[in-house]
Amino acid sequence: MRETAGAPRQQDERESAPARAGDALARRGGPAPGERAEPARRDGKGRVAGAVYIIASALCFGSMAIFGRVAFAAGVDTATLLLLRFSLAAALTWIVFAYKRARLPRGRGLATLVAMGAVGYAGQAFAYFTALTLASAGLVALLLYLYPALVALISRVVFRHALTPLQLGAVVLALAGSFLTVGQAGGGSALGIFFGVLAALIYACYILTGSRLPRDVTPTGSSAVVITSAAAVYGALACVRGVHLPVTAAGWGAVIAIAVVCTVLAIALFLAGLERVGAVRASIYSAVEPVFTVLLATVVLGEELTALRVVGGVLILGAVLLLARADVRA
Repeated sequence: MRETAGAPRQQDERESAPARAGDALARRGGPAPGERAEPARRDGKGRVAGAVYIIASALCFGSMAIFGRVAFAAGVDTATLLLLRFSLAAALTWIVFAYKRARLPRGRGLATLVAMGAVGYAGQAFAYFTALTLASAGLVALLLYLYPALVALISRVVFRHALTPLQLGAVVLALAGSFLTVGQAGGGSALGIFFGVLAALIYACYILTGSRLPRDVTPTGSSAVVITSAAAVYGALACVRGVHLPVTAAGWGAVIAIAVVCTVLAIALFLAGLERVGAVRASIYSAVEPVFTVLLATVVLGEELTALRVVGGVLILGAVLLLARADVRA
């Protein structure tokens, strides 16, 4: 699971939100979707390096489900895992914030980021990791990748933005892929599938909210506020219900890996790649993430890889690529 850390990119009011749904995939690097990257380094070497950074970021994000399973096996529960993840990630982010002498957003931007962290980021993470306790890692990874199509669909239903034929085709592909993935693929209860889809839905709403942030919100400042807000939610929850810490060294290692590798390092790699290749190419390269999660879950966790899950996953990834193509034409 990834959430985007970046300065919000201001949208022209004439620009259709569904046309940005493919670009939404490129915003999963950290907490503040809709980032505006620095001018991209578009020379040949820069693009190669950018592709390597984006793919490495996707692999970091894609391993989160595996580390989550290891942490759960060590006795940690979802709320404690997220408290540890967000607290460690927030501490590292504030160190970067101080090093860069970044500035905090103010006013509406600050209030929106706090809400995005306390409600969107915290809620999406809870749904995702709860799904991991009830369904296979591969199934959860594929379901999460419904979110670009959901961004387009919500934009049409709620904001009345027209869908182009490519975007409509992507939504149909994503829905067909999800039905095949959950229909007979196995590896998950109905409740696990519900939380997997809920994680994608919350993330889609999170992206649409983040795309409307003010111009003064910077990548480092937004990351610090959003992650800290999410940590505060789980800190308050821990005060009420207590914590269930990992009881093995492997469990602690998995928790640290989720915070450092799957959150902070993944965000840093993503933003470095985004600067070099741009949002659309980043969205296409990032599509390796669920593939990597499914393969890693098969090899490391011994999860079954069925033909229907493969076909469903291909359809979902096809929807992502269609949305990226629609973004090129927008």
